[in-house]
Amino acid sequence: MSKILIIYSTTDGHTKKICQRIKNFLTDGNLVELLSLEDSKKVDLSNFEKIIIGASIRYGKHSKELYKFINFNKDVLDQKKSAFFSVNVVARKPEKNTAETNPYIDKFLKISKWKPNKISVFAGKVDYPNYNFFDKYIIKFIMFITKGPTDTSQSYEFTDWSKVDDFSEEFRNNY
Repeated sequence: MSKILIIYSTTDGHTKKICQRIKNFLTDGNLVELLSLEDSKKVDLSNFEKIIIGASIRYGKHSKELYKFINFNKDVLDQKKSAFFSVNVVARKPEKNTAETNPYIDKFLKISKWKPNKISVFAGKVDYPNYNFFDKYIIKFIMFITKGPTDTSQSYEFTDWSKVDDFSEEFRNNY
């Protein structure tokens, strides 16, 4: 039995939803704790054997707090079996839906200088009805440019849940 920590950095809650799915998958035979990035700052990471961090993108960037957290905890993270995944809408495109082809993963690895054992990317969600006025129309413009959905009366979830399950199973079996 492993003690696993899953940390999420989310903008609108979708990354937390993905982390909850991973937690449910890994709980079989493991002790799994799910915490927000903010709450995880109060926890001793050395108490966990495995650590997964999931983070969303907003306007082309992961949060500054994510990079600060990784920088502060890099020594501990480097000693653990670990995984990182990014949640972004760019990953809805087949040519950008792998860790090797997603530009945000490449950028994350260069900036963070952290080398997790497993890296992945999941397509996120565009949730127009729940965005504020500014976000709704900026994201609509970005979607227009990238040939994505622009009807602001709807939400669009692009997450491939079987890919999330495969990630969870591989992490459970190999790390």
